[in-house]
Amino acid sequence: MAGKRTIRRVLIANRGEIAVRIARTLREMGVAAIGVASDPDLSALHALVCDQVVPLGGTTPLETYLDQEKVLAAAKETGADAIHPGYGFLAENASFAKAVEEAGLVWIGPPPESIALMGDKLAAREAVARAGVPVIPGSPALSDPARARAEAEKIGYPVMLKASAGGGGKGMRVVRTPEELEPSLEAARRESGKAFGDDTIYLEKFIERPRHIEFQVLADK
Repeated sequence: MAGKRTIRRVLIANRGEIAVRIARTLREMGVAAIGVASDPDLSALHALVCDQVVPLGGTTPLETYLDQEKVLAAAKETGADAIHPGYGFLAENASFAKAVEEAGLVWIGPPPESIALMGDKLAAREAVARAGVPVIPGSPALSDPARARAEAEKIGYPVMLKASAGGGGKGMRVVRTPEELEPSLEAARRESGKAFGDDTIYLEKFIERPRHIEFQVLADK
């Protein structure tokens, strides 16, 4: 097929259980698995099961698995055809996905545009609403406490303050009464700004005892 690229070597930009699973799957497919490792992880299981391992030279995630330049350099150095990010670390980093593609490598993951869209909760809400998907009642970005109070009254308590750029529970607060709203908003903003470099906060209706249903979507080019 015209334009189809054969992938023979994949760099796994991750560690731990997910990197081990990817490496074993690649081996079953007859594809070489290239690992990367921080100094403490050089003897970890994911480093042992890969066909080749590139030391990233550092001890912290920021110095190693989150260092885009080091990971890309490792891929180029080892002749990798593609990069699989696993989950966490750089997996949801749109700029890294774009850099991988610009380097002429295959990015095994969603397009950078989709990562950027889904990484912003407010933008993601707007996108799925335009597609006709029901969303929890919520607000736009909250500019000040007065706007927050008005939006909370419109939605109805209890509400959840959420960081638009957030994840992992950071920048989130459950607010059950109007008196709790302003101090919770300030706390959520501080936490979000510190964790993500973005203190944009919005409101959603808080759902008691929700049932979580998740859909995994797979696609190929």
